[in-house]
Amino acid sequence: MNYIAYTTDYNKGKYFEATYLKEGKADATHIVNVYPECKYQVFKGFGGAFTEASAYNFSKLDDDSKEEVLNAYFGDGGINYTLGRTHINSCDFALGNYTYIEEGDTELATFNIDRDRKYVIPMIKKALDKKKISFLASPWSPPAFMKTNGDMNNGGSLKKEYYECWARYMAKYIKAFRQEGINITMVSAQNEPMAVQTWDSCYYTSEEERNFVGDFLGPILKEEGLSDVEILIWDHNKDKVYERTKEVLSDSKTKEFVGGIAFHWYAGDHFEAVALVREKYPDKDLYFTEGCVEFSRFKDSDDVYKAEMYAHDIIGNMNAGMNGFIDWNLLLDANGGPNHKNNYCAAPLQCREDFKGIEKRLAYFYIGQFSKYIMPGAVRIATTRYTDSIETTALVNPDGKKVIVLLNRTDKDHKVCIHVNEAYFNVLMEAHTITTLVEE
Repeated sequence: MNYIAYTTDYNKGKYFEATYLKEGKADATHIVNVYPECKYQVFKGFGGAFTEASAYNFSKLDDDSKEEVLNAYFGDGGINYTLGRTHINSCDFALGNYTYIEEGDTELATFNIDRDRKYVIPMIKKALDKKKISFLASPWSPPAFMKTNGDMNNGGSLKKEYYECWARYMAKYIKAFRQEGINITMVSAQNEPMAVQTWDSCYYTSEEERNFVGDFLGPILKEEGLSDVEILIWDHNKDKVYERTKEVLSDSKTKEFVGGIAFHWYAGDHFEAVALVREKYPDKDLYFTEGCVEFSRFKDSDDVYKAEMYAHDIIGNMNAGMNGFIDWNLLLDANGGPNHKNNYCAAPLQCREDFKGIEKRLAYFYIGQFSKYIMPGAVRIATTRYTDSIETTALVNPDGKKVIVLLNRTDKDHKVCIHVNEAYFNVLMEAHTITTLVEE
């Protein structure tokens, strides 16, 4: 049994650099144990969001640069994305507010997705030419006339008299995208339902989300022949994920319709909250569905810090029971946009100022240290570590090969001795590096 160690070391200009490891001697003071017999959740894949902003930027690139983007994420030599996220109606990373119907159309007679046919759908179809992708669809806001504030932005709530209409609207969206060959397999009830933002947003209490899903969205998807679409709740920060899950799933009817819980990272780690949901609701999937390095908070931080944010969060969520990871925008411009409310952020791939080519940010490689090597269907296995200076997670791929990820966010080098199946493999984890061991 041998391993190949793939390492990204920004300071040395190394990206996925391969080193062959052979069995070595035990080093009892630097052990990271791996226990393949201790199995946990099945992991379903990695991905990113096909926002209108990402698709618009994609449209401005030349053909070679477009191919570079597609290969980077979905091609044979890329980082193996198999999940995607779309937005129902506009989001902040759109060119402006939009819906798929004319104002006041409660019959949905004017429903069409022509807006998305301009940028979003062409980019998705190009990606699908490279790889099979499953999609999550999330709404940021219903049409303005359906809301208490008469505005797609600035919060407001869905008026109760429009619960049925809005659920049918979401079903129409799923069907329309499926007719385009885009397989929407998951839908969340609302993106960030407790956020009142200056951009597209809609507020739901736990009771409102519970009633909307249990009395309208779930039954209507079933009625429309869309029972195979997994409904996700919450789709917001981890700090409240346990409370929200408990409150929404307190109704048995709603609980039957809910397939999983989605969460974001903007309130910090809270890995224990994710683990609580996994413990209390073992039959529900747990998806990370959005995270980005916000320029309003972290613009001046260096690329290593930004990339390590991703790796730290992936490891923590994975060890807490996460079933899938979906990053935010796939492709932004050099300024972190466009965004119709100037809510700019970083992305793993960003266009150059003149749109003549793209730049791979370090976050792309750090995400890839997981997504290139952890296949859909992998099962997480147990690890223990001698120090909290080394963060680690491990999985077994469907082919039976083990994958072990090691992260060093400290300023010091650390020795690691991997102990697995009575064998020992020694690795030096240099400062601010990430390494993935893949069994041959």
